[in-house]
Order: sequence, then structure tokens, then C-alpha cells
Amino acid sequence: MADQRIALVTGAGSGIGRACAIALSEAGYALVLAGRRQAQLDETASMLTGAQHLVVPTDVTDPDAVELLFDAVRGAFGRLDLLFNNAGSGAPPVPFEDLTFEDWRRVVDVNLHGAFLCARGAMRLMRDQQPQGGRIINNGSLAAYAPRPHSAPYTATKHAISGLTKSLALDGRRIGVTCGQIDIGNAATPMTEQTSTGTLQPDGSMRPEPRMDVADVGRALVYMASLPPDTNVLSMTVMAASMPFVGRG
Repeated sequence: MADQRIALVTGAGSGIGRACAIALSEAGYALVLAGRRQAQLDETASMLTGAQHLVVPTDVTDPDAVELLFDAVRGAFGRLDLLFNNAGSGAPPVPFEDLTFEDWRRVVDVNLHGAFLCARGAMRLMRDQQPQGGRIINNGSLAAYAPRPHSAPYTATKHAISGLTKSLALDGRRIGVTCGQIDIGNAATPMTEQTSTGTLQPDGSMRPEPRMDVADVGRALVYMASLPPDTNVLSMTVMAASMPFVGRG
């Protein structure tokens, strides 16, 4: 147990979170799976390959729920080596002037407040455990650098995640915590299903876009997590090679 590495994945019930939980399990981590839906978390847990795991249904926007999540991690394992801060949400793709405050606030609550609460919980646990330290990887987005049409809440929060990542990478130094960010473009998940048939482009056209195997995101995350404590990937972009991100038109 002393040599067992412990990873917490938020948003672990589907998509990128599930793929990364599976990849971490295959790499030998014990997993703590957090997300809103018990049934989906249980389904992810059934896909893990032999590693210990703990399922903790959690609303990351609720400070009390996040505190209970880290209490559960501490009680079950006594430490945390990796947080993948993955839980995220988007708003309906409407023109900015038609965006409701409720939709804006919901995205900010999940993508930014939730990331803050989980990172703070991880930093506190990593500070207090022996040996001290650990790693946080935030799920950013290509949207932080090149937004899609009608994506202001998602883009703004992912831009904020880039600032949070750099602040955590700096503030974590004194307690041995590293922090990096993975920016993912068009991983093949249910959330990106529409991009394979046609999605809105800046010129107003609807065009299909290539996607990549979501398992490749898991492999990239495992690489970031595998580095020694004195080495950090501050920012990694992993994307479908031919998606319309590099270049114009």
C-alpha cells in the first residue's frame, strides 16, 4: 500500500474522465472516481483493470461536497498523488447577446469554481501528507487560445484555467506540488459527436471535423503524471491532427 500511487479523477463518469481513469488504472494507480452520477461512476469502475478504486459521487460546485470528497480520499488511502481536474460543462451555443446569466453562471461554477475547490482540496492534502507533494493536471481546452462561435462561457473559463494552472505551478513549489494543463482538441466522445457530421465554423458554414481516439488523451495524461517531481509539463496540446485549429480558413 505504501508504494501505491493514488489518483483522483473528477468528471470520471464518461468521456475524457473515463478514458483517463482507465489509462491511469492500467498504469498502476488506485483510482478515486468523482462525478455527479453514481451509475456512470460505477460503470467506469467496472472498466478498471485490477487497481483499487473508490467511487465518490460529488458535485464539484458544492464546497461541502468537495470537502467530503477529500475526507473520503484521506480516509481510504491517507494520501493523494495526482488530481486530474477534469469536470467541465458548456452552455447552449447561442449568440452572446442571447446568453442567460443562469447559463453563464452554471459554466463558471463547474469549470472554474469547481476546479478551484478541487485544486484547493488537493493542495491541502498534498501539503499535509508524508512524503509531502503531488501533481495536479487541469483539463484546459483549445478554446483558451482559439474560441469556437457561441462559446463565450466555456472559452472564458478555460482561459481562466490557464491562469489557475500557472498560479498553482508557482504556489505549489514550496510544498512539492507540480501543476500542468492538458488542452484537448476533438477527442472522440459523446460530447463531440456532432463535430463528425458538421459543426459551426467562424465563417458561418457547417463542416465536419476530424476527431481522435480518446484513449490517446489517456496516454498523454499518463505521460504527464509519470514525470519525476522535479519535472513538469506546464502545458500540453493533444488534438486531432487535421482539425481546423492550426491555420485559418
